[in-house]
Amino acid sequence: MLTRRKTLALMTLAPVASTLAPTAALAREPEVFQNPVAINGTDPVAYFTEGKPVAGSANHKVMWNGADWHFANAENAAKFSEKPEAYAPVFGGYCAFAASKGYLAPTVPEAWTIHEDRLYLNFSLRARELWLQDVPGNIKKGMANWPGILG
Repeated sequence: MLTRRKTLALMTLAPVASTLAPTAALAREPEVFQNPVAINGTDPVAYFTEGKPVAGSANHKVMWNGADWHFANAENAAKFSEKPEAYAPVFGGYCAFAASKGYLAPTVPEAWTIHEDRLYLNFSLRARELWLQDVPGNIKKGMANWPGILG
């Protein structure tokens, strides 16, 4: 049973104890944008081979970098498995424009760019327009912010 004196002592020590005790780490965002699979289930290889977003299938999936990636066919899944860094979007598939501004945002398959053989995704077609105004500068800013913005 707590007495009034003990209760007051605990209340006095609580702020001190909380500053001395190790704090729990805040949850870090995953390195890959997942909704619930990587990049909305869109086949990342298809951006390079077909020049457009193509829906992937769970029948052709690869686990990489903490996420399931879906592909339109076994050939694309094999290409990705051989060299995932060549096909995976920069900034883990999060919005490249948002990364250049120092925050995370989800992406949509239709808002994409390939620049110097790397895939970049954006939150919306409007974000893509803003991204395209200075792609090299936005990449530089995004790289400076990444991966610190994951939390």
